[in-house]
Amino acid sequence: MTSRRHFLATTAPVPWLLGLGSGNRVEAPRPRLGINLSGPADWSTELPILDVFRLSRPWISQREGAPWGQGPPLQLDRNGWVQRLEPGCWAETLLCTIEGGHYPAGRYLVRYRGRGRIEFGGAARPVESAAPGQIVLDVEPAKGPIFLQIRETDPADPIRAIRVWVPAAAASAPRDPAETKVIWSPSLDRWRGLACVRFMDLQATNNSSISAWADRPTLDYATFAPKGVPLEALIDLANTLQIDPWFCIPHRADDDYVRRFATLVAERLAPGLKVFVEYSNEVWNNQFEQSRYAAERGLELKLGERPWDAAWHFTAARSIEIFRICSEIVGQRRLVRVLASQAANAYVSDQILGFRNAAQHADALAIAPYVGFNVAPDGEPPAAEVARWPLERLFDHLETVALPEVERWLADQKAVADRYQLPLIAYEAGQHLVGIQGAENNEDLTRLFHQANADPRMGRLYDRYFAAWERAGGDLICHFSSVAAWSKWGSWGLLQWDDEDPAESPKFMAAMRWARSRGQSVAVPRA
Repeated sequence: MTSRRHFLATTAPVPWLLGLGSGNRVEAPRPRLGINLSGPADWSTELPILDVFRLSRPWISQREGAPWGQGPPLQLDRNGWVQRLEPGCWAETLLCTIEGGHYPAGRYLVRYRGRGRIEFGGAARPVESAAPGQIVLDVEPAKGPIFLQIRETDPADPIRAIRVWVPAAAASAPRDPAETKVIWSPSLDRWRGLACVRFMDLQATNNSSISAWADRPTLDYATFAPKGVPLEALIDLANTLQIDPWFCIPHRADDDYVRRFATLVAERLAPGLKVFVEYSNEVWNNQFEQSRYAAERGLELKLGERPWDAAWHFTAARSIEIFRICSEIVGQRRLVRVLASQAANAYVSDQILGFRNAAQHADALAIAPYVGFNVAPDGEPPAAEVARWPLERLFDHLETVALPEVERWLADQKAVADRYQLPLIAYEAGQHLVGIQGAENNEDLTRLFHQANADPRMGRLYDRYFAAWERAGGDLICHFSSVAAWSKWGSWGLLQWDDEDPAESPKFMAAMRWARSRGQSVAVPRA
């Protein structure tokens, strides 16, 4: 399971400390490290929220005697809570579907409102139910995920506001489960001192269906997995960590949504923090619905004759409108207006920045310059051959082929950014070793890539990668991603597990050492 499966993207650091967002053009880049946090899901190995029900899977309808997941449509309220159950049916969800038992063991505290019957299975065994609306669980992660079932619920007072607190939070958990404040995990402190935190995945940006403010997720929602974490909670996290937040506006969002978004940020974001604003994510990348939407709208508005240039031009036009609204409400000095493009194609950047003078309304050009090796079954070299490579040959390829390719992209993109007098930043960055077009199912290839990501040589490759970014004149560079399990879909996380020893990760250590060398007050574990 993964939240990421795209091909070419880029990275870059943002010189927010040098006047970016104030209407000035920054001449001297200040390379800094930012991070993309992983999204909300039952398989999230980052475990960013102490109430793990917030990360649960959407309800699955079950019927006695029917195949798994084949129950009747569930009657849910507007916040996703089950209102009633048909006879012989129940609603089920999964929590902590994390392989290898990499989530907290011990006594979990469950609190909820309403009348009915909740049952547990998998790794969870109830040990007491001392009070109405409260259950204590004994959880053994080695037994797999937690299964939670609503077996009975009273339509007049349905079960709702379910909270499942990890052992470390049980003693301090709010007594009233209707309390909606999101309590973030202290483990997120590992990112304190970084320059920026990008919330693209936590907002569930890709393929979003949100268009109006009323569609957005709120703190009352049963689970944040489908629509993302509410804006209020994300602002609270940025304030807590004292890190500039980077928000992605849903591609279908109307002007009223943008206005209300900007108002909430202006009211709640701590003084001294800037806010990065980007229209959706990778609108240039047609694997995402937002790219197809932009192409359709661009063609309707006659912004281009072909779907791709119509999408690029619509990206510029809609970004200008969003930036104008945000500037009026947040204030231009607090705002970093980001135009994003494809790292491997500077022509796309020129098309976006140049359309209707979009660069004049922006503060940065952002790319995702991954050190890439996308291996296909019939590629050159083919996946079957690469899968037999020793690590020495793989790292030789990365250093002599992949990294020089990235450096060429950076030179081309920096030339475009300079022409439009914008700093070059990276919305995403890092290694990009992955099988594609069916090669992801080659287990030997996946094993090789996982070994490479855990090898000390990957840390040394990151050292050279960051140095290349600096030489190219890059500014802020946001790694993708923070904590995420490695799979056949890629090895994106600096760490794989929330409980992993950071000193054992060459990627994490290299990234943090580089951040510290650039003056950032990050904690670098002792190896």
